[in-house]
Amino acid sequence: MKEAGCTYLSFRSEVATLDTRTKSICLLFLLGLSLQPAHAQGTVPTFIHSAAQGPYTLAGRDPIQGGTTTIPTVLVPIALSFDTKKAAGKPFVMDAAADVSPILRSPIFSKFAFSAGNTTQYADAMLRSTFPKVDGWHTLLGKPEVKTVKITIPVGYGYVLTSKSNGSSFAVVDIEFLQRELFKQLPKQDGKLVVAVTHNTTYYTESDATLCCSWGTHGIDSVTGNSFVLGSYLRAAPAIVEDSDVQPLTQQLAEFINDPLHDSLFHGRNVPVPGNTFGGWLRPVSRPGEQASCGGTHIATAYFLLEPTNTNPKNNFPASKAFVAHAGGATYHLQNVALLPWYIGISEGLGNTYSFPDPQTLTAPAKPCPPITVGSPSPIPTIAAVPVSGPPNGHQLIGYWTGTFPLREVSPQWDLILVAFAEPDKNAPQGTMQFHVRAGLDREQFKSDIAYLKSQGKKVMISLGGGGKYFTLDNAASVPTFVSSVTQIVADYGFDGIDLDFETPSLNLAPGDTDFRHPTTPSIVNVISALRQLHDHFGPGFMISLVPEGSQGPAGYTSYGGQFGSYLAITYAIRDILSFIDAQDYNTPPLQGLDGEIYQPSSVDYHAAMTELLLHGFNVGGDAKQSFPPLPASKIAVGFLTGYTSPTIVSQAIDYIIAGKASVGTRYKLRQPAGYPRMIGAMFWTIDADRRGNYNYSNVVGPELHSYAAPQ
Repeated sequence: MKEAGCTYLSFRSEVATLDTRTKSICLLFLLGLSLQPAHAQGTVPTFIHSAAQGPYTLAGRDPIQGGTTTIPTVLVPIALSFDTKKAAGKPFVMDAAADVSPILRSPIFSKFAFSAGNTTQYADAMLRSTFPKVDGWHTLLGKPEVKTVKITIPVGYGYVLTSKSNGSSFAVVDIEFLQRELFKQLPKQDGKLVVAVTHNTTYYTESDATLCCSWGTHGIDSVTGNSFVLGSYLRAAPAIVEDSDVQPLTQQLAEFINDPLHDSLFHGRNVPVPGNTFGGWLRPVSRPGEQASCGGTHIATAYFLLEPTNTNPKNNFPASKAFVAHAGGATYHLQNVALLPWYIGISEGLGNTYSFPDPQTLTAPAKPCPPITVGSPSPIPTIAAVPVSGPPNGHQLIGYWTGTFPLREVSPQWDLILVAFAEPDKNAPQGTMQFHVRAGLDREQFKSDIAYLKSQGKKVMISLGGGGKYFTLDNAASVPTFVSSVTQIVADYGFDGIDLDFETPSLNLAPGDTDFRHPTTPSIVNVISALRQLHDHFGPGFMISLVPEGSQGPAGYTSYGGQFGSYLAITYAIRDILSFIDAQDYNTPPLQGLDGEIYQPSSVDYHAAMTELLLHGFNVGGDAKQSFPPLPASKIAVGFLTGYTSPTIVSQAIDYIIAGKASVGTRYKLRQPAGYPRMIGAMFWTIDADRRGNYNYSNVVGPELHSYAAPQ
C-alpha cells in the first residue's frame, strides 16, 4: 500500500478518514473517473505523487514510467490597448509581440545546462531536480505555435504608469478581467498548454487594485478548460522594477508544473479539487527586522501567487533574487522557486534540495504557520505609553480602535480615535447602519469611556464601513434610512462625528461618470446628500472624515473611473464641511507622483508623493481640463499600517512632509520644499496593534508630531 495513496483504500471505511482534497481524489479513483476536470479532458497530462502528507498532482508523466512527454504549446503575445491613456490621440498599446523571439530563445523553450547532466528546458530541469533518482525521464514543452491577441483595457480595469525620466511604461491590470478576455478569443486548445504573455505588466486580483501585485496566474481556465500560464515579459522597465525578462513567466510556469489543477473543479460531479494543498507555511525572512508571515496552504501565496523566494510586500512589484542564465548570446533571469520537498519535506522518491535552479536559495523545508487564536484578549504592554507634554499644536495622531481592549486605556498620544466599525445591516433596508460593542465589552462602560476621552480633549468618531463590507446607496429613497440610522448611532454613544471607510467595490464610479465636479453615479450622489443632511442635523461641530484607499483617491491622477478616484467627487462636494481626509498609503498599488515618476508603497518617497497630490492638486486622469483643486494642509493626514511599515519610515515621512526635512536617499522632491507645517499628521490602522507592539509607533510618532511648533 502506498503511503496516503488511494490504490488499496476501501470505499466505505478508509476514504471517510482522509482530508477533503485526498478524499476527493480517492473518490474519483475508486469510481473510475478521470483526474481531469469534466470540462477539460484535453488539458495537459498530469500524474500523482503520493507522500505521507497526501497525493500531489504535477504536470507530465509519472517518473516511474520514464520516457519523454512533450506538451504541445501555444505562445500568445498579448497587445494591451488602454482607454485610460492616449498616445497621439489613440489608445496607448503595450504589445508583447517583440518579446516572442527572446522567449523562444530562453531556457523556457531552449536547452540550458542547469547542472552536470541536466541540460534541458527550465520546467524539465525543475522536475528532474524534484525527482533526481529517475533516469531517462523528461517533460518538455513543444515548439509553440504563435497566436497573437489584442485586448482593450477599459477605464476602471487598469492603468499605465510612465516614467518621466526614462520614458519607460508599466501597466497595472485587473487579472481576472484579462483572463476572461483572453479566453474569449482562444477556443479550447485540446491537450495544449497556453503560454500567454504581456509586456511590462503587473496585476491586481479580485477586481480590487488594493490586492496587488502579481506577475501573473496559471491553472485551468474555468470556461474553456484550457491549461494555461499567464505572465509578463519585462524589458527596459523602470528602475523601480527589480525582476527582468522571463523571470515572471518562469515563476508562473514553475507553479503550473507543480500545481496544474490550480483553482480547478470537477464540474458536473460536485467534487472540488482546489489544486495541491499543504499545511500553512511561513514565508522565509529575507531582510533584517522582517517578521515571518503565513504564506498560505497552496503552491505560492494566495492572491499574488508569490514564491517563498519573493521578498516584496503587498502592493509592491514582486521581486526576488534571480538565477542568471547566459544562453544563446543573451542573458536571462530565471525565477528561483520552491520545490515540492520544501512544502512537504523529504520523502521517498524526492530529492534532497528545496529550491531550483539555485539549491542554496532555500536550504531548509518550510516552517508551519502558528495557529491563529481568535478572540483572545490583547496582551498588556510591557512598556509604558509616553505621556503627552505641552499644549495642542494643531498636529494630531489619529488611529482606529477595533475593540480588543477597553477604549479608556488608549495611549494618551492618540488625539483622535476612530471606532471601527458601524456596518451595513444586510438584513435591513438599504442604507441601514448598525453598531454593536465588541463581545466582552460592556455597552454602558463603552459610553462612559467615550465621555472620559472627550473630557481629556480627545475626539472620538465612529467609522462607517470597513474592508470587506460592501455598501451602496444607489436608491435615493434609502437616504433617509441611512441618515436616520447613523444619527441614532452618533447620538446614542456621543460620537463627535463619522468617518467614511467604504472600500472597493463600494462607491465605484459608474460607466460614463467622468467629471468629479458633477458626479452621476447614484450611490455617490446620494452619499453626498446624506453627509450634508447629517452635518445640518448635528451642526457645525459635527466632524466628517474620509479615508479612501489609494486607488480611490491619489490613483485618480493616473486614471479616473471604476474604483480609481472614486472618492474625489465626494471630497470635492463636501470640502466646505470636511474635517479631514487621510488617504491609506498601504491599501494602494504602485502609482505616479507629480514629478512623473513611479513609486511603491511603504517608502518615504511614496508617502510624500501621494500626500502632495492632495496638497497640491492634480489633473484628474491626466486631463488638463479637469483639475482637482488642492486641499488645505490642515485637512490632510497620511495613513499608515502598523507592521506594514516601520516607525522609522513613518517618522521620516512625517518630518519630510511637515517640515521639509528629507532623509538620506529620498528621491521625490516636494513642490513646496519647506514642507507643509499645517498638515494634521498621521493616521494608523490600528491602535490595537500599536498597543500589542508596546506602543512602538505611538511612542515615536506621537511625540514627534506634538513637538512641532504650532503653525502660524
